[in-house]
Amino acid sequence: MGDRVPKGRLVRGSKLGRLAAGQALRGMGTRLSMIGRTEQARQVLAERSTLQAAQQLVTVLGGLKGAAMKLGQMLSVLDVDLLPEAHREMFRVKLAELRDQAPTVAFPAMRTVIEGDLGPMARVFADFDETPIAAASIGQVYRARLHDGRAVAVKVKYPGVDDAVEADMRNLATFSRLWKSMLPSAADTDVLDEIARNIGSELDYVREARTQHRVAGRYRGHPFVTVPDSIEEYCGPHVLVTEFLEGAPYQRIRALPNAERNRIGELIYRFYISSLFTDFEFCGDPHPGNVMLAADGKLGFVDFGLYHSMDPVHVELERACLRAAGEYRGDDLYDMWVQRGIVDPQSGVTAQECLEYVWAAAGWHLVDEEITITPELATGALILAVDPRAAEFRGMRQQRLPPEHVFSRRSDLFTFAALGQLEITNNWHRIAREWLYDEPPVTEIGRETARWRAGAQP
Repeated sequence: MGDRVPKGRLVRGSKLGRLAAGQALRGMGTRLSMIGRTEQARQVLAERSTLQAAQQLVTVLGGLKGAAMKLGQMLSVLDVDLLPEAHREMFRVKLAELRDQAPTVAFPAMRTVIEGDLGPMARVFADFDETPIAAASIGQVYRARLHDGRAVAVKVKYPGVDDAVEADMRNLATFSRLWKSMLPSAADTDVLDEIARNIGSELDYVREARTQHRVAGRYRGHPFVTVPDSIEEYCGPHVLVTEFLEGAPYQRIRALPNAERNRIGELIYRFYISSLFTDFEFCGDPHPGNVMLAADGKLGFVDFGLYHSMDPVHVELERACLRAAGEYRGDDLYDMWVQRGIVDPQSGVTAQECLEYVWAAAGWHLVDEEITITPELATGALILAVDPRAAEFRGMRQQRLPPEHVFSRRSDLFTFAALGQLEITNNWHRIAREWLYDEPPVTEIGRETARWRAGAQP
């Protein structure tokens, strides 16, 4: 790759195609079932046109970076074993590149960005490793050491990436089929504006530094979770400096024994899902690259560019809808959705369809039994949400998802997908009852966390 990100609207606004499959996650009553769906998914993915479009997608997105590459990262949670065997390795490699191994920008260009924000590097850093340790959608991460001896991670924007993302935002109409395949009702103007606002917030490193500092403070002393603090005095519009978190990546977590993976899975659930309903905040970017296991056994979380606060009124609506679905109160769910403008009462969508849709999309919070989230199951859930050709819930797909719920639903979906990468087993409903019904925790992690929270209150 060259030293700058392609940023012209015409260059970036090419027709990209879409990746779609026909597998669905179904769950009504007490069981989630994938029976009979796997072969259908393979057949859809085997269509030549779909494979060609998907190959173009992963290839082009990796070169564009910016908001376009963020879509590629979203796709990286797909279970490639559902692809025809002849194509699996190509997709595995391409998606790994999008998630973990994005093309790098030569350091002289990145040094110019760093010094543009911080001045001469020698004034700030006693040592700086010029080889990036990670590359993501809008920047690269380096390891360095401050003059006071602290090891730090330095996230630096790619030169020109602000203009590139701005071009992507102007091109949302061009990308509309991709956005629509990733998020319900994404062709809606209000929703597109919300996507643009939130994706654009990733460019605001000053905001991210403040957010990370606040979240790090919230989790300081937590018995199971650690969040590295930002060092705000060395953060600028294009450079973000944080404490360095030494830890095992997701790939190594996948190799741990079942009991340890299950423990980690509960922590991931609590960090990405429970936080919305307990703190009215959540991270909108749950994916394997943002989670690592620290040497002291705590689970570390990084990257807060898409961290959101949510109006308690909207959170309470989501809670009430999930409770209604879990209690099979379809009429109540339908009425809430009509009042909120989610369902058009003239559309023909029924209360039963609303109930079944919630169970299919969020049933893992509602089923009172142990569920093992496998890559296949997680991919099925993703396809249910993203495949615009699926016959199931066609009426629901034409309804309007309010923009303020776009990223909370995305976070839920991709947390499920991330857990599928670890093949985690738990009774998720028993954890969810803490925030669904304000019940006391029943797991040891939950009880210990509650004791810590009680002791941490001023």
